Amino acid sequence: MTRDEEIGLIAELLGLDAENSKFLDEDVTRSPIERYSCPDRFADEMKGLFRSKPVAAAQSFELAENNAFLSRTVSGLPVLLTRDANGQAHAFLNVCRHRGAKLVRAEAGCKKRFSCPYHAWTWSNQGELIAIPQEEQGFPDLDRSQHALKELPVHEAYGFVWVIADSSCSDLGEIRKSLAPLSEDLNWLDLADHRIAVEETFEIAANWKTLIEGGIEAYHFRVAHRKTIGPYFPDNLSSYQMLGDNMRSVLPRITLFELRDQPRETWNIREHANIIYSIFPGTQLLVQQDHVVWVHLEPLAVDRTRVRLATLVPNSAPQTEEMQKHWMRNQAITTTTLKEDFELGEEIQQGFASGANEYLTFGRFEGALHRFNQVLENAMKVPEDA
Repeated sequence: MTRDEEIGLIAELLGLDAENSKFLDEDVTRSPIERYSCPDRFADEMKGLFRSKPVAAAQSFELAENNAFLSRTVSGLPVLLTRDANGQAHAFLNVCRHRGAKLVRAEAGCKKRFSCPYHAWTWSNQGELIAIPQEEQGFPDLDRSQHALKELPVHEAYGFVWVIADSSCSDLGEIRKSLAPLSEDLNWLDLADHRIAVEETFEIAANWKTLIEGGIEAYHFRVAHRKTIGPYFPDNLSSYQMLGDNMRSVLPRITLFELRDQPRETWNIREHANIIYSIFPGTQLLVQQDHVVWVHLEPLAVDRTRVRLATLVPNSAPQTEEMQKHWMRNQAITTTTLKEDFELGEEIQQGFASGANEYLTFGRFEGALHRFNQVLENAMKVPEDA
């Protein structure tokens, strides 16, 4: 985010408040219930979105050392992330190329080579097949190069290891292209110089899109969060901008209005607003004053989503017991607030099954929800020349 953009975003919100107005789209829109409840639709989304678009599989801090590895589920697939002796990140399907067993069972560690627990075929952390027990007798003509680990497109940038969970894709351009409209903002956040201080994981009985939609509008704040963060935010005041297929939402706190009487050169958006980056399809970054919360959505089924919340803090922050308590308190506030949204999301999912609605209705000040679904629908379309 440039300095001019920062000032412009603040001025825009102050102007809307002065006019007692909202950030409005042109029309009221509808979102069909089958988007959130149809199993076939969910399968298409996993193939057409989560396995063809870049996903933040790990924060770079988690794979910090040379020869480190992580065993993760990415877009429903078993994935092995490694960093080789030269510091290069790799991503592979965590599957033995001999008989299909899970190659690495441990969640994390430091290894140069990985031996399958079934027959001990062994691969390097660069994916090369380097050892086969009794190879001369059992596999005399085997071409080892044809049995390397299935590699996935991976690109390390902006503090994350981004992966496309499709071994048939060999073009890193898709990752760079998707992230390019966010480059100034992600550089502004400097997440490459952050670490994970606290993290939690939840499984929510709701569709992944319902959870994203709950985080990109302020219409519900004074109602759903009235006992938690609601009093700290003005009623239904927010704005959003599309950055390619991604979205930047700004949800001001009531302290923003103090800036009216202060010179613009002193304005600081992180001090007076929550900024939410929704990186299509399922990564969100909640930017607060002194930290960023990484919200990682992993769809498990049409009505179930795993959510990982990780508080990212600057590496320059003191690693003391007092500071750790500070990060834990902040994570607890975020978790308490999001649990209110999660509970609503689960109730909404139950409502889908009731047949009460054929579609959801998005008001003009809920335009961010409509734009998110527009991007989703466009991404799901098969090109005519495909």
